[in-house]
Amino acid sequence: MCGIVGVTGNENAVEMLMNGLRRLEYRGYDSAGIYVNDQNGKDYLVKEKGRVADLAKAIGEDVHGSTGIAHTRWATHGQPSVANAHPQVSADGRFYLVHNGVIENYIELRDKYLQDVTFKSETDTEVVVQLIDYFVKHDNLTTLEAFRKVLYLVGDSSYGFLLMDREEPDTLFVAKNKSPLLVGVGNGFNVVCSDAIAMLNYTHDFIEMQDGEIMILTPEKVDIEDEEGHHITRLPFHVSMDASEADKGTYPHYMLKEIDDQPTVMRKLAQTYFNDDGQVTIDDELLADLQSADRLYIVAAGTSYHAGLVGERLFERLAAVPTEAHVSSEFAYNSPILSKHPFFIFLSQSGETADSREVLTEVNAKGYHSLTITNVQNSTLSREATYTMLLNAGPEIAVASTKAYTAQIAVEAIIAKALGEATQQVAAADFDLRHQLGLVANGIQALVDQKERFEAVAKDNFVDQRDAFYIGRGIDYAVSLEASLKLKEITYIHSEGVAAGELKHGPIALIESGTPVIGIITQERTASLTRSNLAETAARGSHIMTIVTKSLAKAHDDIILEDVDEMLTPLLTIIPAQLISYYTSLLKGLDVDKPRNLAKSVTVQ
Repeated sequence: MCGIVGVTGNENAVEMLMNGLRRLEYRGYDSAGIYVNDQNGKDYLVKEKGRVADLAKAIGEDVHGSTGIAHTRWATHGQPSVANAHPQVSADGRFYLVHNGVIENYIELRDKYLQDVTFKSETDTEVVVQLIDYFVKHDNLTTLEAFRKVLYLVGDSSYGFLLMDREEPDTLFVAKNKSPLLVGVGNGFNVVCSDAIAMLNYTHDFIEMQDGEIMILTPEKVDIEDEEGHHITRLPFHVSMDASEADKGTYPHYMLKEIDDQPTVMRKLAQTYFNDDGQVTIDDELLADLQSADRLYIVAAGTSYHAGLVGERLFERLAAVPTEAHVSSEFAYNSPILSKHPFFIFLSQSGETADSREVLTEVNAKGYHSLTITNVQNSTLSREATYTMLLNAGPEIAVASTKAYTAQIAVEAIIAKALGEATQQVAAADFDLRHQLGLVANGIQALVDQKERFEAVAKDNFVDQRDAFYIGRGIDYAVSLEASLKLKEITYIHSEGVAAGELKHGPIALIESGTPVIGIITQERTASLTRSNLAETAARGSHIMTIVTKSLAKAHDDIILEDVDEMLTPLLTIIPAQLISYYTSLLKGLDVDKPRNLAKSVTVQ
């Protein structure tokens, strides 16, 4: 996952590109680079290892232009370095290319066509830009013809390409397959970005780009061509989001802002998906499709998968329909035997998760229906699924997902209630979900208002630790997995989420004196069992902490949550874990929004 921006036809291109990179830095922060020209024969390439801020420092006052491309990178082929940063350049300095994705056959293409080329990087991207240069010279092709030929040769690899030719200084050549790119339409200028938030300060009108297409942008025109070169007409869509929604405001980090956003998100979902009478309102055709399904398959990755594990329980308890949650990267290549009438639910904050998209392609090929639950309207998974429901959580920019997780669970609960009511399930009919979401919002607010307390918990119990464990049973175990992911992702502390009853089958061997073991206890049926498992770890010297709902709390418990319906407790139990992870990372001097700090090496090319 990397970030791409491009602009043609604006004299403030450098400023626009750098602002866009800052908005997209959540997509990659190993290195960054920019190439601009001023239409008068002057052009500039600046690349930097590290952060966008490091790139900004390396850009001299003389760097200017009206057309350019820029990139912030998450390393795939080749380690983070200036040489491997994008844009990659052809040997003679004519072509400049930025790229998201992976070219699967780049070694074969390099060995077949480019044996005489001396490569300066380890990237698949350099192979592509050298191929374009090769076909322009060797086959006497135009830039567009060479670009199209290379797209044919890379086949079904994933790519988002943005190409510039010094001999056509006001033109951007754009192509995508499996990797998101949008074209933004301005007044006398046009832009390219891998996420609309990058350019919302400059335009709110965007054109969707489909796989296999090529777009040719000049300041006054956007040409769209399909794989055969036929011209296509497509009108822009309007993004109503305010650019300020993607800003931190007064917060020191995006992650803290997004944690604090969660009460508002709960209330917004209640307003969006309930009418004035308190009834759930979802698409009638979607509801009919769900009713005809004999099994639901939730497909997701990372945090979204953990939200899917909670959703699995919600659908089975409220709607009485068998449900399975699957990791998309596994499902794509090791799919289970499906039921006779499956229905697929895809969870993805961005709507661009590549492994989930791989599954959705197969689902569509087999004629099955699907729903994407996403935060990004007009994203790939949204466009290609049968139905879409939006999280309405606002931009999530911090690498560690927080508000998208809770929003996904809330939307799953909304769908489960609607389906359960449609099939006359008593559990769904008795479940006052809108009221419960209000209680959840209040409960989250009570937790996020205790920041100083959670900072103290992090300082006293986590900062100096090497290992930590979250444990729970049932729905609490599902939350333990997500809580553990947050800790390891943000703090680099080894952490495991363990089903409490499974501790004795191996994990307990890793628990040493002082190791934090956090028990999540919200289910009356299993509360005493989890407490017993915590006692087992205490016998080995662990430092026990508990996250407990008020009705199950005892005098010695640590973090007490407001009471909500047992099925919605994950919306509260995850909040302490998010805040503990945030403050532990902060106290360790790590980059909260962008984990994985890298050494700085300032170089200008």
